[in-house]
Amino acid sequence: MTQSAALPGNLDLYLHVRVLIALILGLSVTRLVSGIAALVQHPGRYPIWPVHLGWVAWTLLNVVTFWWWEFRLSHIQHWTYGLYFFVCVYASMYYFLSVLLFPQDLDEYKGYEDYFLSRRRWFFGFAALTEALDVVDTWIKGEAHLRSLGLEYLVATSAFILLSVVATRTRNPKFHMLFALGAVAYEISFSIRHFGTLD
Repeated sequence: MTQSAALPGNLDLYLHVRVLIALILGLSVTRLVSGIAALVQHPGRYPIWPVHLGWVAWTLLNVVTFWWWEFRLSHIQHWTYGLYFFVCVYASMYYFLSVLLFPQDLDEYKGYEDYFLSRRRWFFGFAALTEALDVVDTWIKGEAHLRSLGLEYLVATSAFILLSVVATRTRNPKFHMLFALGAVAYEISFSIRHFGTLD
């Protein structure tokens, strides 16, 4: 796909596309922030699990990073329905993750640990798919952009997907804690090193 500075008409088209993306991401942020606020308002309603909070932090970081970096899509000269559909599906993954982290209620479960572990296959399945879609999204922004992230990006993404597969198969609390902490730490590190500016 040809990449160059966006012409005024292309920028207008991207701004049109960005409206729907903004709605989807806005719903994701709302769900996550509302869920966190509910934990603060009613701390004793359901037992809190640090691993669950770790994935809440990871998802929120990814949503914010996604919105920041998607501005580069304004440089795409030729928008197609397929590309538009892909970006919308990719953005929707974060809403699915947000809903999985904060369901309507937990009445059937003992707390967030019980709930999260019972739904881990769904959560980590969507998380792995989201990371795979991120590679496609990065490539869409241009091969030069993909190369600029280095081999580290592809290795880290592959490792995350592999660990997600393991996470779907185990309930080991130590593994889940280390995975959550590692994912959050790496997301922060990667964002600081690569997403400091849109130039």
